[in-house]
Amino acid sequence: MLKEIINETTDAVVAAVKGTDDILSAVTDTVKNQVVNVLKGGGEVSGTGVDEVASVASGAIKGAGQVSASLTEVAAGTMSGVVKGVHEVGGDVVSAVRGAAKGVVQATAETGGDVAAAAVSVVEGAVKSAGSVGVETAAATKAAVGGAMEAVASVGGEAVQKVRQALLSAAALPRDVVESALKGSNQR
Repeated sequence: MLKEIINETTDAVVAAVKGTDDILSAVTDTVKNQVVNVLKGGGEVSGTGVDEVASVASGAIKGAGQVSASLTEVAAGTMSGVVKGVHEVGGDVVSAVRGAAKGVVQATAETGGDVAAAAVSVVEGAVKSAGSVGVETAAATKAAVGGAMEAVASVGGEAVQKVRQALLSAAALPRDVVESALKGSNQR
């Protein structure tokens, strides 16, 4: 089921991005529609729903890789689409943010992309998108950082330190919240 979601999302993003100048909007809308369809078909964002959201996010990054789109731009658009889709169906946006961040960072690592840049972009996207739908941005930030760190831990090597440093150095992110989330991810 999850592989099907990834493949379907990959194909949808490739189709949406080809021939458009506005990649960000195309990705955001495509991901939002995929999330809405998956959640309406499978229920709430809890437990397995988070895995489905992570699969949509992963598929979006893989699709972007196939059409040579900017992974950092697509990461932000993916997070925006996830937040909008989950909010539309009344799901748990914070849990979805964590799953989406994990899916984006995992797929970026699998496609050989810059995981640190993707992590920063997806966390920035979470902050911006969560605020736009009335979700507490600190909670979204912590969830996105947690999901990104969970994914990068499986990559190992220097990636963990690079992502930590990139998140702490990002001017657009609330440093105190990021530090708190990073401390929390160390205790897992």
